[in-house]
Amino acid sequence: MRDRSELLSLVLIQPAMAETVAGAVDYRGQPASRAATGGWKSSVFVMAMEIAERFAYKGVAANLITYLTGPLGQPMARAAASIDAWKGVSQMLPLPLACVADAWIGRYRAIVLASLIFVVSMGALSVSSAFPVFRAGHVAIFYVALYLVALGEGAHKPCAQAFAADQFDEKDPRESVARSSFFNWWYFGMCAGTAVTTMVSSYVQDNVGWGLGFGIPCIVIAASLAVFLLGSRSYRYYTTTEASPFSRVGKAFLALIESWTPNRRVIISKEDGNAAAVEEVKSVLRLLPIWASCIIYAIIFSQTSTFFTKQAATLDRRIGAKFKVPPAALQTFISVSIVVFIPVYDRLFVPLARRCTGRPTGITMLQRIGAGLALSLVAVALSALVEMKRLGVARDAGLVNTPKAQLPMSLWWMVPQYVLIGVADVFAMIGLQEFFYDQVPDAARSLGLALFLSIFGVGHLLSSLLISVIDKATAKSGTSWFSNNLNHAHLDYFYWLLTGLCAVELVAFVLFSRVYVYKRKGGNDNAGHGDFV
Repeated sequence: MRDRSELLSLVLIQPAMAETVAGAVDYRGQPASRAATGGWKSSVFVMAMEIAERFAYKGVAANLITYLTGPLGQPMARAAASIDAWKGVSQMLPLPLACVADAWIGRYRAIVLASLIFVVSMGALSVSSAFPVFRAGHVAIFYVALYLVALGEGAHKPCAQAFAADQFDEKDPRESVARSSFFNWWYFGMCAGTAVTTMVSSYVQDNVGWGLGFGIPCIVIAASLAVFLLGSRSYRYYTTTEASPFSRVGKAFLALIESWTPNRRVIISKEDGNAAAVEEVKSVLRLLPIWASCIIYAIIFSQTSTFFTKQAATLDRRIGAKFKVPPAALQTFISVSIVVFIPVYDRLFVPLARRCTGRPTGITMLQRIGAGLALSLVAVALSALVEMKRLGVARDAGLVNTPKAQLPMSLWWMVPQYVLIGVADVFAMIGLQEFFYDQVPDAARSLGLALFLSIFGVGHLLSSLLISVIDKATAKSGTSWFSNNLNHAHLDYFYWLLTGLCAVELVAFVLFSRVYVYKRKGGNDNAGHGDFV
């Protein structure tokens, strides 16, 4: 009789459990209903927020080289190094801020706080740039506002993507497939926002005024915050009673160090919680070789908003009789190529690859990243060839000593390198996002995405250092590779250097990928050794 009653209770409880999402609660703190919360209907609110954030951040970053070398009067090498340093900080900040969000304030509150910081900082940028630069204090105010933008970016970036991905339950087969597709469409939305802001903001900044050019992104981010808050009732919120990441990781490192001590055997029990923490640390340490072998890709990516823009400014950018394309607007081709290629990848490439490999995602995450690295190598080599062509046109036209003169060379020469970088991003950038989200423990996924962003943070910082060192070294021997007169400079040498470094990086990535073992899920390996090939 007792067995029958227990069986009956299990039958009655099972459907109820299936209707809620394990570990998730709704806005009232109650178990989250699978039907009423999460999924695409919730993630679109976060995606709208991310599109606006991209609009705001790119509205500052895309044309910043023009503002620094124009109204602020900085030399080109110094301006490029300053921008790379700023971008590096903005993409290193997610590491500590993601820990703070995961441990204390939560991803939802972190997104709201980051949006408020964006509004304040961009408002300050707009006001400071609306007036002529007349003293050093003015420049200081601009840089303070600029680094506040970096703070907002650092808090927003890892939390928004992790919070949106949280709306899909990986333990549910349908939602798990939807989550894999989500990373493609998330990046699609980001790039759609980037394409619009790069064209609109750069045109306004170059032709109307910098105050309005920085003011429009401020208004957009404020409106998007209101949209994000509208979705609050439909979100799934994940809570944890575990120790903070700082405490958990610290204890785990101590346990690992003790276990390596000679003549001492440390038994880590599941009861004291150290076993799980040690596994978290090991899972992160396993990612570091992949992380390190993507740094040159990040350095290549950082050139698109600095030297590419200065090169484009020397070309014939006329379309039709009156319209002249702003130099920074050529970055739109990166976003457009991504927007065009993502549906091709998601709806055509993946199904075809699935037939060959039998994998639901077509190819593995590491294979996807590797393809992107290979395409970035081709893109930077092409950039070097185009720059050699541009320098040849300047010599043939007798314009080497007139840096502000428009060369008889069309902007379309530079478009293929932008497009190749965009297609490389569809493979590498999205692949890295999914890889660093998927391969860390569930409780540290904001941290995983922050680790992904730190690739670009370190890449930007190394780019800044590399530019500064090369500028000083080559200036001593005559003419800097980054001379303010681009017709005297040698950006082609710099691009060939990056091509060689990228080739070495690609070899290292393939070697590390062949021995990487994916995280176990539900007792089954997603893949095994040698998975890359």
